Formats: sequence, C-alpha cells, structure tokens
Amino acid sequence: MAALTLNLSPLITLSRADFIRLCAANPELKLERTAQGELVIMSPTGGETGNLNFEIAGEVYVWNRQSGRGKSFDSSTGFSLPSGSDRSPDLAWIPIEKWEALDPSVRQGFLPLCPDFVVEILSPTDSWIQTQAKMQEYMDNGCRLGWLLDPKAKRVMIYRQGQAPELVEDPET
Repeated sequence: MAALTLNLSPLITLSRADFIRLCAANPELKLERTAQGELVIMSPTGGETGNLNFEIAGEVYVWNRQSGRGKSFDSSTGFSLPSGSDRSPDLAWIPIEKWEALDPSVRQGFLPLCPDFVVEILSPTDSWIQTQAKMQEYMDNGCRLGWLLDPKAKRVMIYRQGQAPELVEDPET
C-alpha cells in the first residue's frame, strides 16, 4: 500500500503539537505531517525494502561508529523541519555538533532540525515523483546530502546542497 495523505483542513488544523500527541497515542503507526498540516500515513515496508534499509543503516552505523562524527537515526525517528513539516526518513545522520547543541530534554522527542544526510528507499508501491518532492523538501530545509534509492528500477537520485539532483542508473555499488 502506498502512503496515504489526508487533508484534515475541512475539520481541523493539525498543528505540530497535535501531531506529536497523535503519534504518542498511536505508536504502532508510521505517520508524518506536511508543512500544510496534512497527515501522511505509511504502511510498513516489505521484506526486500526492510532488508535494504537495514543493510544501508548498518554501513552508515559502522562508518559513523569508526569516525565518531555524528549521530545516526533509523526510520522511526521524527524530525521537525524548519518548514513546519514533521518527517521520518528511512535513515538520517547529523554532525555531533548539532546533537550536542540540543538540550537533553529535546533529544527525547522529535528532533527540531533537518538532518545533514538522509536516505529514502522506495517501496514497490511508493511514488518516485512524490518521494523526489520529499527529498527536495529535505534539501530546502538544509540537508546537505540525500540518496533516493529505487531498488526495483535500479536507480539512485543523489541530492547535494546547491546542485541539481544526479540520477545514476543501474549503479555498480
């Protein structure tokens, strides 16, 4: 099942605080909120996507553990972006300086910043176009590097701050 976006504006304005309470009341759901207050409901991934996510997270974990340069996060971590949206990329990383600048109490909730590095992995039912827009949202909010992986089509879109996205078809690694 693809992500489902609900426009709640005819009934309510879903504020960030409302969204955080909604997530706390429904921890079994994977939810995001757009800058316009729309609620995005995502289904769990399938086995192939989940495995790929785990493999990439493992690589980033090992690199980060060896370098000690920052903090890595999985897909269950919420980020409150400057634009007003609340997102949970499949994988995220921030420099240690950003982490240390956060008050310890703030670290317990959605992190009020945009990650410097994000990875989104397309599930078979996800939209390439919608996920590209999500990646652009990360870049517009200060992300420095992003990878959009499409395992089925064997392509990667690489996002770098200040540059046009680069499409790599059938990468060797």
